[in-house]
Amino acid sequence: MLKRSIFWIGAGLLILAILLYQIPVVNSFIAWRYEVARTYARNVLHPVGNVPTAVQNPISTKTPGISTASPPALPSVTDTATPATATATSDQIPAQARLESPPYERQTANNCGPAALSMMLHMFGWNGSQKDISDVIKPVNGDRNVNPEELAYWVRNYAGWLRIEYRVGGDLETLKRLIAAGYPVIIEATTSLNPDDSGWPDDDLWAAHFLLLTGYDDATQTFVAQDTYRGPDRGISYEQLNLDWKPFNYLYLVVYLPEQEEKVKALLASDWDPDRNRQKALDMTQAATVADPSEVFAWFNLGSNLVYFERYDEANAAYDMARELGLPQRMFRYQFGPFIANFQTNRIDDLLALTEYALQRTEMSEETWLWHGWARYRKGDSAGAIKDWRKALSIRPGYEDALYALNFVGAAP
Repeated sequence: MLKRSIFWIGAGLLILAILLYQIPVVNSFIAWRYEVARTYARNVLHPVGNVPTAVQNPISTKTPGISTASPPALPSVTDTATPATATATSDQIPAQARLESPPYERQTANNCGPAALSMMLHMFGWNGSQKDISDVIKPVNGDRNVNPEELAYWVRNYAGWLRIEYRVGGDLETLKRLIAAGYPVIIEATTSLNPDDSGWPDDDLWAAHFLLLTGYDDATQTFVAQDTYRGPDRGISYEQLNLDWKPFNYLYLVVYLPEQEEKVKALLASDWDPDRNRQKALDMTQAATVADPSEVFAWFNLGSNLVYFERYDEANAAYDMARELGLPQRMFRYQFGPFIANFQTNRIDDLLALTEYALQRTEMSEETWLWHGWARYRKGDSAGAIKDWRKALSIRPGYEDALYALNFVGAAP
């Protein structure tokens, strides 16, 4: 009787566990924890250390250059923003501004981008949630990263009554000008993970994070951030925000109504044009590497701005310098410019080294599997490449770059 009771109790618990696993929130939590545990174990058994330095075409002793041609003259733009308070700075940006905070939405695992965008859209009358966004741009919960391009894609295709733009090379004045004019801003910055979220024994706990900014105050030198990881209405100093913002090329996103486009154009001035915005960022990062040659993120951002202009050899030299100086362990979970530059210059050994390092740190990354596949393809391993591209599709169903790669070699998804 005792054995029979134990059997039925065990069977009941198993059935209960199976039923609980069908609940989306339970399934999501367990799947995420399982992936974290697998990553931790993999890094215990096979430690990978720091980001690898260049394995071929060592860094040039010549500083990566930029065009010596004079940029076109900037148009004269009148700022049409209405000051938020009567007290304004010398360039008509108010000394403080505060937008009404949206309903706070705490992120689910790896979902700061969709959660921040959801809160931003609520400020424009939207009634959805982060799940509506992530179900489209990261339907597999284990996908660890959302790119700004993916956030923009969602708005343009699923909130077509709004417009969205993202730019790089931002500064505090631009953020304040937008907020004072009534436009909340999302930035991509860094955060320190809680120790409980450690991914491996020597984890530096460095990660990317999207923040929604809804206010600022020059008197206290702080922005107000809706932080999907740490809580609503968080104060962050101007100095700290600049430090945290730097590793992501000072990237920012703004949403607006179609009839507000001329106003947003005036607020962004020359930054409205993506090429001119990127040239300004390129000049800024070049100057930063000269001012402080030991500044790792200045070199990395320089590489990314050079990739934009398809100057891949120079980009590699900048990225090589950043790798020599030492990058955070999760850098290639979020930014893939070095993969592109290595591929375009046929530095396939470097591409393999970087993608394999990145996969050891973050296996659930469709972008890394894509470029690992292209490296294998260039090495003559078509079967391995196809396997990688299908893995990318399993993480991001419908991933167009992986579908293109498979079609390129005549393979089925």
